[in-house]
Amino acid sequence: MVPKATSHLFWVSIEAGAMAAGRDLGVEVLWNGPATETDYSRQIEIVDSMIARHVDGLALAAQDRTALDGTLDRAAREGIPVTVFDSGVDSTNYMTFVATNNYEAGQMAARKLAELLHDKGSIAMVLHVPGSFSTMERERGFEDAMAKEFPKIQIVQKQYGMSDRSKAMAAAENILTAHPNLDGIFGSTEPSSIGTALALKSRGLSGKIKFVAFDAAEGMIEDLKGGTIDALVAQDPYRIGYQAVQTLVDKLNGKIPPKRIDLSARVITKADLDKPDVQALLNPDVKK
Repeated sequence: MVPKATSHLFWVSIEAGAMAAGRDLGVEVLWNGPATETDYSRQIEIVDSMIARHVDGLALAAQDRTALDGTLDRAAREGIPVTVFDSGVDSTNYMTFVATNNYEAGQMAARKLAELLHDKGSIAMVLHVPGSFSTMERERGFEDAMAKEFPKIQIVQKQYGMSDRSKAMAAAENILTAHPNLDGIFGSTEPSSIGTALALKSRGLSGKIKFVAFDAAEGMIEDLKGGTIDALVAQDPYRIGYQAVQTLVDKLNGKIPPKRIDLSARVITKADLDKPDVQALLNPDVKK
């Protein structure tokens, strides 16, 4: 299994799900990914090394939708089944795609922010990185829902956080400087959301600007409790990791997995945090 990166809690949770599936299904899971989501050459190198080892199955989350096309062609020639998880590719040389329905998740974020703003106002977006299929779909879903359903809400600025909380904080700072009367903001990933929260807190704007964040790292949950974040759109990364391994094991056992497995995200507010199902979603047993 080759993720986009290994540091953010999202990827740690996917690894936990994958390792649990490995134990349950009796397969060895090799986990290796680049340190950052923008080290494209390193991800290609890791996937190539997995193919050279003649692994029985390969699962990968593509940093860029086209960068791994040649590598996927090579896996197909070697007869290695490939499951793409989290972030899609333009290539058709894969067996199954397992991911959050990111377009739908973006729409959910837009509708929640619109609800918080009573369907009017000016907002901004702190985006992820160019070329990342999953986050581009999420951002497209957000923008489409805003344009079609909430014509009185205007997106006044968008900046990339480049999968780095410090760069995301700087992007949010730039937006807040340029638009002092901003009503709301959306962070489309964990690092974008954490950086945005840092910017809002540093300016004393917690609770004054409506903020919908994406993913659910520990610090983000604290910011939801404290009022800096008004709502989280949370994925189920543990389940993504488990399902990715399950599809490959099914294939090795002669079954035909579905071409696409869509998992729904969930909008979580402070009032939801004590619900048992939300607790289970936000606190997967990554240490076990």
